Amino acid sequence: MKFDAAIAMIACCVAPVPLELAAQTLAPPALRTQTNVVLVPALVRNAKGELVFTLKATDFRVTDNGIEQQLTLDEDTGGEPLALVVAVETGGGGRGKLDNYRNLTEMIDAVVGGVPHRVAVVAFDSTARVVQDFTPNVDAAGVALHDLDEGDKGAAILDGLAFSVNLLRDQPANYRRAILLISETIDRGSQTKMEDALRAISDTNTAIYSLGFSSGKADAAHYADRELPIHGGVNPHQGPHHGCMGKDPDPDATQNKGVQAFDCLALLAPPLALAKLAAIRAADGLQRNVPETVAQVTGGEYFKFENSKSLVRDLLTISNHVPNRYVLSFQPQSPHAGFHAVELKLVGHPGLHVTARSGYWADADATGAAQP
Repeated sequence: MKFDAAIAMIACCVAPVPLELAAQTLAPPALRTQTNVVLVPALVRNAKGELVFTLKATDFRVTDNGIEQQLTLDEDTGGEPLALVVAVETGGGGRGKLDNYRNLTEMIDAVVGGVPHRVAVVAFDSTARVVQDFTPNVDAAGVALHDLDEGDKGAAILDGLAFSVNLLRDQPANYRRAILLISETIDRGSQTKMEDALRAISDTNTAIYSLGFSSGKADAAHYADRELPIHGGVNPHQGPHHGCMGKDPDPDATQNKGVQAFDCLALLAPPLALAKLAAIRAADGLQRNVPETVAQVTGGEYFKFENSKSLVRDLLTISNHVPNRYVLSFQPQSPHAGFHAVELKLVGHPGLHVTARSGYWADADATGAAQP
């Protein structure tokens, strides 16, 4: 009873600092679910890299913030229509890559496959714009890629992603959504916040397949390690000895009340600690490599873009993987608003490797939580 009372008292003390504020302070790059069902697309390969198609729902185990969930396996999803946005950086370092895109019609046709499809092309530098609106004509998309012009010095990757997601929102609900992102690794100049861009992705159940080229050392962003100190998965500043919401004399410890509130709850509720660690890791990933991180979080795939040969090879790989994913889903048990860390594992198949999304974002209205 005393422990329950202590929890209630801490919850009351933390209430003036909503969990949403704590999550925003952490800039959690995650997905948002506006329903109570979470989709988890998964790709399974053997030791030779070959795709495996024979698994059942019982061969998978998924946890949401460390809590195991009951899975459902959707059948025959590879034949569903596809809406694809090809989002290409034409500014910054992308200005020197445009010749690689002159003859990609056949590759785009391979990616969309034999299902009904709509393809759009978006170009971005400091701003994003449509160069080819959605069309079932892959040749038209190929011409748009062939005719791309050099942009300015900007590389607003997050703006380009947010812009692409907004285009996908207007597509029919029965279409699968995907973004093929070709960009450098570091964002420069986006007005869209990381969490806002990535929360929007789940509105359209979008998977991101990305090909990234190096931004160069001079453009590498520095992560605020002291504000969100995380080393080897452990936060060295668990809170002051005289209370987790008290003022910490340690000059390196965070003084941000939102972060402290999250720390306090995490000490009592291990699932929240898992969610926070995952959010921080993903935020750090976005600082270092945007295309790789968004692919990981959404359950897509990331490839290093080195030259025309690697581009063609990786697009062919993507064309094979897009229609051959398992689509698993679960209804979260006792969901809470904010970032959720998702981990999908295989049961009894040590020789197989699974690739799936690593997180999502749940809004208060989707979990039934009261608004602050």
